[in-house]
Formats: sequence, C-alpha cells, structure tokens
Amino acid sequence: MVATESVNKEVRLAKNIDINIKVLNEKLGVDKSYDVICRKMSVAGKKIALYYINGMVKDEIMALILRNLDELQRKDIAVNTLEKLLSAHINHVQVQSEDEIDTIILNIMSGPLALLVDGEDKALVLDVRNYPGRMPEEPDLEKVVRGSRDGFVETLLFNSCLIRRRIRDPRLRFEVMQSGVRSKTDIVIGYIEEVANPDTVEEIKERLGAIKIDGLPMAEKAVEELITPGSYWNPFPKVRYTERPDVAAVHLLEGRVLVLVDTSPSVIIAPCTLWDHMQHVEEFRQNPTVGIYVRWVRYVGIIVSVFLLPLWFLFAVQPQLLPPALKFIGPSEVGKIPLFVQFLMAELAVDWIRMAAIHTPAPLTTSLGIVAAILIGDMAVEIGLFNAEVVLYTAVAMIGLFLTPSYELSWANRLVRLFLLLAVAALGLPGLIIAMLIVTVYLIKTKSFGIPYLWPVIPFNFKFIKTIFLRTPVSVQNTRPSILKPKQWKRQEKGKRNEQ
Repeated sequence: MVATESVNKEVRLAKNIDINIKVLNEKLGVDKSYDVICRKMSVAGKKIALYYINGMVKDEIMALILRNLDELQRKDIAVNTLEKLLSAHINHVQVQSEDEIDTIILNIMSGPLALLVDGEDKALVLDVRNYPGRMPEEPDLEKVVRGSRDGFVETLLFNSCLIRRRIRDPRLRFEVMQSGVRSKTDIVIGYIEEVANPDTVEEIKERLGAIKIDGLPMAEKAVEELITPGSYWNPFPKVRYTERPDVAAVHLLEGRVLVLVDTSPSVIIAPCTLWDHMQHVEEFRQNPTVGIYVRWVRYVGIIVSVFLLPLWFLFAVQPQLLPPALKFIGPSEVGKIPLFVQFLMAELAVDWIRMAAIHTPAPLTTSLGIVAAILIGDMAVEIGLFNAEVVLYTAVAMIGLFLTPSYELSWANRLVRLFLLLAVAALGLPGLIIAMLIVTVYLIKTKSFGIPYLWPVIPFNFKFIKTIFLRTPVSVQNTRPSILKPKQWKRQEKGKRNEQ
C-alpha cells in the first residue's frame, strides 16, 4: 500500500535534482536524523537520489533494483527517463509516480522509498517496506481448545492477508487512510460490498477523517474513543475487539465493518451489541449441544459476577427478606469491620493482584498467586479483617469476570457491581431496584453506530433472539442480522414478500 494523501498546499518537484534534494533534506532532517537516508548515485550518466528510512526497506529488493539500474546504458534512458524506468527497468510490483513534495515525504515516512532523477519533475515511489514485527500466534485473550492458532500482529499487510485467506470474495474491500496530524497513522476500513451497510461504512469513514489530533500512539484504543458515538464516560464498550482472523471473518460475513490500525494486533468490529461481547469462539468449535451448554454456563457466570455480591450483601443486612429455607445465608459474625467496607477492601485487593500480575515477570506469577491467597484468604480471615463468606463470594464474582469473553465488558460489569453495592448500602432493597432500573435504562439508550445495544431483546425481534441463547448449527448461521442489512436490501426483501 503506497500512501496517497491529498494536501491543501501543493508544492511540486522541480526538474533540477539539486533543488529537490535541498528541499527534501531540509524537510526530512537528513543531516539531523541518523535513520533518514539520502543516497546519491549516478546511473547511465544521470544523477539520482534515493530517500528512505533505514531499517524499513527490504535489503534484498533494494539490491536487485540497484543492480538493474547499474547495468543501464545512457541510450536506455536518454529520453523519457522516468517512463522507461517505470515501465521497463524497475521490476518491482508496487511502483507509482508522484510530483507533490508533501505526498512524497508522507510516503517516505510511511516506509516506501522515493527515487528522484535529474531532469524529471516527478519521483518514483517504491513500496519496499519491511516493518519490524512478529509472526502470527494465538492471542492470549481468545484461546481455544481446537482451532487455528494464528492471530493478528502489528503489521497491517499481514492482518489483511490473514482475513483474505479466509474470505476470497472479490467484493471484500480494505480501504486505507491516514489519521493524526503528525503521526499519519495508517488505518484500514474493511467491509464486504453489498453485505455491509453503506451508511455505517460512510459514517465510520467520516469519523476517521474528522480526527484532528497530533498522533495515535495508543492505536486502536485512541481510534475507538474518537469515532464511537455517544458519551466518552459510558463504560459499556460500543465496539468489539478481536485478535483472531476467524472471528473477524465471521463478523465481516454478518455485515459488520472492521477497523484495523497500524501497530496494533487488535481489530475493531462495529457495530456491536451487548450480546456480541458475551460470545466466544470456543462455543462454535464444539458440537451445537455442547456449545449451548458452554454459552449458558458463561451467561450464568457473568450474571453471578454482577449480582451475587449485591444480593448477598442485601440479605446479610436485611435477613428478614430471606425465606426460611435460606436463613443460613449471611454471616453469623460480621467481624471487626463493616461488611460494606470489607467488600470495598476485597475489590481493591483483587484489583491490586490483577495489576501486579500484569507487571510481574512470568516466572514470579505463581509466587504472586500464593502470596495473595495466603494474605487475602487465610490470614485476613484469621485476624478478623474479612468475613469468610465475603472472601468466598468475592472470589466467585471474580471468576465470573474472568470468564467474560470481552475484557472491556468485564470492567464495565465490575463498575455496575460496585454501583449496586453502593445502592444497597444506601437504601437497601429500594436502592437495589432503583440502581438496576437506572442501569437498564442506560443500556436501552446506548447505541453502537445507530444499532440498539440490547437488540434483539430491545427492540424485540423473535427471529434473531434465539441466536443469543442458542448456539445455532452451522447450516443456519448464514442468516445475517436484519438490523445490519443495507436499506436497499430491506426494500428488495419487502418487495419480494409483496410479490409473493
């Protein structure tokens, strides 16, 4: 991919190569930056200059091109030099001519090489990029027992190839653009024509084009915050992330749009609903019956992670709400610290362990777990800091968060749980009911690029609601969500039904 961004002020190359070299050297800082290279040579009696970033070009391809140029005679390129080089002597796949200095500079900084020839007011841009990166490997957050082990990497070209290997539809589009005033970060929008909603595609393009900040060092996360509609402070994720090419391919076939950001192995999927964040590829790697069981086990775990602690806390402070058969629930002795404070301390302790595990070297993570279990589990209960049931139910709730497929949704659920705990501590049962209503209304009002977050539950769609609760067989998975279909498709289907 050779970058071709239009600029407002067009400064073009001169025919004198010395003037061009002076301008480019000044703008690129050739004498100041050690990795910006200007290689001056003479080919067939003509002065040429090569501009590139050291370490970002393939040495083997460069050597072959230079060997071809070195064998040229004056008669070979005496007239129409650039045309002859482009058509006959530079045997590389991706080559194009450019005459705008800013566009040439943008290409050089993106990785391609620029070739200037004396007497020509255009330069040849050769895409000989060789970005440093790693080989595809299975993502840590989306592991499966059976299935492919490849995953996205930090290079856009690799990622698009991994998707095209799975979808060979000629209508699959990967459109590239740049965002960031200074970083000029490459961003690719992927979709299938006639499957994706063109309104959604255009909306995402417009939002990406409207980004006006210096750079995107946080890659896909910065892009998400800048393009997702609605409040920045909404904790529920309005796009889905994946590092698996097979998951990305499935969503493309459903009519979703992908946003791939250079230097990031995470691909943004939009639009999405709450239920998309609660499904995992493992369900589809098993028999449909087993997949349904796995899905329901996960749903129960997610529900428990949100409601277990607030409900237990409510019954502990208001035991009269319990039926006689459940009177055993609740602590016989509260302990030296109020229950609500115990829950807050337990939540903080688990977060500390999680953060410490991220920053702890891999050989020491086992030791960290042992220390945490002894300190927070046994010792805290022994000295009366925590009630034993508080530790037990907090651990169960944490397991529910860890089994949530979406890392972003697990954090949102944690905040909801804390909100429900605060409501119970303040108002008891009425507080819990009010807090749950507030969260429900908030979810109903949330949208992802115009798609209701709770669809197909709210608004209700009987045909597609089964896809939430059941892992459907492969033979019936080709049904695309109706809410994602292009408007013209909906009109065509309505016309067919009327004809019938």
